[in-house]
Amino acid sequence: MSTIAIFGNYVLSRRDGAQEVLRDHWVLLEGRRIAAVTRDRPSATEVFDRPGRFVLPGLMNLHNHCFSEAVARTHTEDGNGRRNNQSIVYTVLLPLTKRGADLLSPQERLAIARLGILQLLKGGATTVMEPFRNTIPEMFDAAEEMGIRFFGAPYLFSTSDAKAGPDGVVHYAGDDGQADMDTWNALYQRWNRRGDGRIGLAMSPHATDTCGPDLLRACAARARELDIPITTHLAQSQAEVATIGSRHGGRTPAEYLDWLGLLAPDLMAVHCIASTDGDLKLMAARGATVLNCPRVFARSGVTAAFSRFAEHGVRTVVGTDGYNMDLLGELNAASMISKIASARADVANAPDLIESVTATAAAVIKRPDLGTIAPGATADLTVVDLTHPHLQPLFDPRRGLVTLGNRANIDQVIVDGRVLIDAGRYIHGDETAMVSAASAAIGKIWDLPEAQAAFNG
Repeated sequence: MSTIAIFGNYVLSRRDGAQEVLRDHWVLLEGRRIAAVTRDRPSATEVFDRPGRFVLPGLMNLHNHCFSEAVARTHTEDGNGRRNNQSIVYTVLLPLTKRGADLLSPQERLAIARLGILQLLKGGATTVMEPFRNTIPEMFDAAEEMGIRFFGAPYLFSTSDAKAGPDGVVHYAGDDGQADMDTWNALYQRWNRRGDGRIGLAMSPHATDTCGPDLLRACAARARELDIPITTHLAQSQAEVATIGSRHGGRTPAEYLDWLGLLAPDLMAVHCIASTDGDLKLMAARGATVLNCPRVFARSGVTAAFSRFAEHGVRTVVGTDGYNMDLLGELNAASMISKIASARADVANAPDLIESVTATAAAVIKRPDLGTIAPGATADLTVVDLTHPHLQPLFDPRRGLVTLGNRANIDQVIVDGRVLIDAGRYIHGDETAMVSAASAAIGKIWDLPEAQAAFNG
């Protein structure tokens, strides 16, 4: 059995259920498990004894979109692609990912998936939950090949062809629910527990306005039969709120899901920026989780404040949404945006934000073996180099990590006891070749006439 010893000037451990930062400790990995956390230097096959390292439980990113955000990148900033200042979900993301998935070859889709996984790993994530169109199954292939812990969440739609017209109004067409459930079940049979158990599936009805009551009930029933998580976009725009209200007797999106029995501890509701205070109180009472992705909304001038959800008692986890897969940078954004939105300096503090992507995230997906550094836990670690000038002098490593850290400080990423990132580089493939192949594939989508119209609309 291979063994790895990693020295940390700081090691994020736990005592009595709370974070504890240990000084000058070793973490010993034996195979796929953490064997010991000790002051004494252990004997090991590989030894990493680098100064100034902060050894953390593997960071968990429970909401990301590798493919769709690659399509949008550097096209939709500064308000581009927005009609009547509305969301780009129905003008850019959904229509162009649908078209792109059909246009590109499996190898081209795989190239884009690889680039996304590469960015996630270099951004510090050991685990990702990735919703994507079920016509991009290559996401599973890339995840298995590159070693990340992956909860694939192939979308299910009642209407998979939702598009915004020139006036910004979204039009819905088709009934894809049963076909998507059949595809989801086939992907589950093929991929669940692959990669030595690293690969799993989540149930992912796309959103409240693209999924009708029958499909949402069927998704919940199937997920609960299999004891897997459920995730969906909820109240991500005022237009969605208006659509649900008009369809379902004035209900809000949260009330709609509650009416259908989905608002429960196994639900991860994404964004929730257009939720009312009453919605958040209801979500807290039902035990649902908010997946908060602040930067993707900040680019459009909208505050998605971690503190607002947390202050209503809702379990809240930070994810990247794919816009910028730097998980440390996302924690920084969650902190700053919350402080500005609430006009308080003490909200969204560093320990709480780190907790959201370690122990809290692990609890949400019912994996107590993740999100912690302790003997017997799974050997997923994120190691941060704190010796960079912008992190010195350093008094509190957690505050330094959240307020000053970013992806450039990621030194190592280890999943299942296997080193994937070392000295900030992916060590099992050619990063330059990955970037080149993916960029060429995305360029084919950008060249489409409908893409040019969407980006310039």
